[in-house]
Amino acid sequence: METFNLCVLLSLAVAVYCVPISQVTVQDEDFAENYLKNFFNLTEESGPPMRRGISPVSRKLSEMQRFFGLQITGTLDADTMAMMKKPRCGVPDVKIARFSTFGNDFKWKKNSLTFRIENYTPDMPVSEVDDSIEKALQVWAKVTPLRFTRIYSGTADIMISFGGRSHGDIYPFDGPNGILAHAFAPGRDLGGDAHFDEDETFTFRSNRGYVLFMVAAHEFGHSLGLTHSNDPGALMFPHYSFGNPDTFVLPRDDVNGIQSLYGPNPQDPSIEEPQPPTTPDACDSTMVLDAVATLRGEMLFFKDRFFWRSYPQSNTPQQSLITNFWPDAPTSINAAYESQQSDKLFVFKGREVWAFSGYDLVSGYPKPISSFGLPKSVKKINAALYDVRSGKTLFFVGDNYYSYDEARKTMDQGFPKRVDQTFSGLTSEVTAAFQYRGFTYIYSGPHMYEYSLRTGRMFRLLGNSYFLRCTNY
Repeated sequence: METFNLCVLLSLAVAVYCVPISQVTVQDEDFAENYLKNFFNLTEESGPPMRRGISPVSRKLSEMQRFFGLQITGTLDADTMAMMKKPRCGVPDVKIARFSTFGNDFKWKKNSLTFRIENYTPDMPVSEVDDSIEKALQVWAKVTPLRFTRIYSGTADIMISFGGRSHGDIYPFDGPNGILAHAFAPGRDLGGDAHFDEDETFTFRSNRGYVLFMVAAHEFGHSLGLTHSNDPGALMFPHYSFGNPDTFVLPRDDVNGIQSLYGPNPQDPSIEEPQPPTTPDACDSTMVLDAVATLRGEMLFFKDRFFWRSYPQSNTPQQSLITNFWPDAPTSINAAYESQQSDKLFVFKGREVWAFSGYDLVSGYPKPISSFGLPKSVKKINAALYDVRSGKTLFFVGDNYYSYDEARKTMDQGFPKRVDQTFSGLTSEVTAAFQYRGFTYIYSGPHMYEYSLRTGRMFRLLGNSYFLRCTNY
């Protein structure tokens, strides 16, 4: 019997699991052991401890922690348990690499491939399914010599179907809100085929369900020979991510992966394609953060499409896409702050502001930034800072800043003022700002200044990775 490589895509839960280690139960330990068996090849034959205190389970926990960028403890700590409890893809993650493939034995030996849509989901009109599937295939065609032709009968290289539970292969689906789809690596018979779980709700553009384009684009990566990447910004990362099909650009890690198998697109070099986005590195000393904010005891650091969450139970900040937590937010932002008066997170992009209660968009948003009382001449906010002591929010615009009274919901008189009038020694543009444990932190380019807002005195000049717990510190 021929063996097939099966890849399974699960949904990404936008709920955040924070499990204090004191709450880890026997059931959690059993869950963790099964997780390591399924995804990190823990077996009964894993062998004796390498040395006293290092068990096979501990070694596999370390492998899992390394893959997901967690602190490597070899123990079932809170961060590890939280990562395990996120719904995820069923293919093992034993390759700790940015991109990985099934190998040259599992790639198509031709560049012209056929696909056939065997049936349709009732969740979407036929035209929207067709559009989603074709756009998903073009994601890969744009960066390779691969070309896809649709056929309407017979057997195609990539057979696409929707089905629930037992649906004709030996990998049954599990009902709503679990496995979204699975696909087979290139090869004969089932090779290359992609199956979608009919018990899920697929959508064309909405985040109230799973965007079929995003699910299909990920699955077709498997159909072409890619396994998973541990780059959280990659399409081939194990978790589902919301995305807009009209603006999606294949990330650099996925481009590198697929081109390692098939080479680049030999198109006319005069045709310019958008540059593939890359994933920022917390230890990049030249990185300029877009925004920093707090949210219910956590610290949030924003850069491009991503943000890092640093919270009390965590030793290592967790990196994620902004839209995985706030699907209604813009994909990148200029500024953000938490208003403790209203218990809302405000994020700014251009002339608009979004307000979130937890992860939910507040009704009536987005609004123009002029709704705060800012002059209509202000085109964007560079940074925002909520001062706990005064209940004021400072909006930094160029070399100036404004003061907003959160309680009265009005701008204070006498503003704008020059930034260097209040923050001594700060002569360049503010790029991010927040408060932590009574100190005010002002970011300007790759540097961070520690101030007392009450006196304007500067205490320290730090690198922008200071609170990201980068290993360079």
